[in-house]
Amino acid sequence: MDQRSPTAPAGHRPYRVWRSGAHTEGYAETDSIAQEVPVALEFNGISHATLLLTPADLEDFAFGFSYTEGIIRSARDIYGLDIAEQPGGLVVQATIASACLNELKLRRRNLAGRTGCGLCGIESLDEVQRDLPALPPRPGHFSPAAIAAAVEQLRSLQALHQTTGATHAAGWADSNGAIEYVREDVGRHNALDKLIGHRLRQSQHAPADGPDGIAVISSRASFEMVQKAAAAGISAVVAVSAPTSYAIDLADKLNLLLAGFARGGQFTVYSHHEFLRNKGIAS
Repeated sequence: MDQRSPTAPAGHRPYRVWRSGAHTEGYAETDSIAQEVPVALEFNGISHATLLLTPADLEDFAFGFSYTEGIIRSARDIYGLDIAEQPGGLVVQATIASACLNELKLRRRNLAGRTGCGLCGIESLDEVQRDLPALPPRPGHFSPAAIAAAVEQLRSLQALHQTTGATHAAGWADSNGAIEYVREDVGRHNALDKLIGHRLRQSQHAPADGPDGIAVISSRASFEMVQKAAAAGISAVVAVSAPTSYAIDLADKLNLLLAGFARGGQFTVYSHHEFLRNKGIAS
């Protein structure tokens, strides 16, 4: 596959290193670079959004994005999916149930997505927060040891990040902390959508109907990351970096355990610490 093909998750580019004010000779060295390409989403021929993302697991992304945006209600609402390569990028063409067309029109955005922003294209404050039901409370449900184990595994399972150093990851761990699958992307929101889409395609129903577990993310935990997780019925989100205030407020409201700074066997819980099994006060 050509190193600059828009369908490859990574390519190779020449580079020159500068040391002490001088650069190395020529461009003999090449580096693995994560691909970032425009991907347009079309539903029943209607252009909905264009985002920048890594062109891997695009089927998972299409299902996850459609679900977390409230366009579809289950995997069965997508009847067909085609990916077309065009000179400027890729087009994901989804055929959805006619009953979903009203949701599509209500939530339609004409946005040019950016990897660091999950709300590009929103036109009013009322559109920011979706009206989602609170998740069932989970007192004493999650094991601290399972969370620590999941975080420990995540880095070693980020194959694209190990190659390029430029991608985020979202991993799904079972109740024992064993990570079952990981999805990567240059955008943290995209990585989570890919993860949710994979769960959706596995179950063929709403993700909330699947086995319970923990979402572990390599990034910070922003508001929309929490909102996407809650929309997918995920009751625990553990971030390697920090949460934002809006994310904590939403996690409190929607009954979602939110933890940050997860590394080295420890993590900081910002919302619903009572969902963890408490062994007492650590010395």
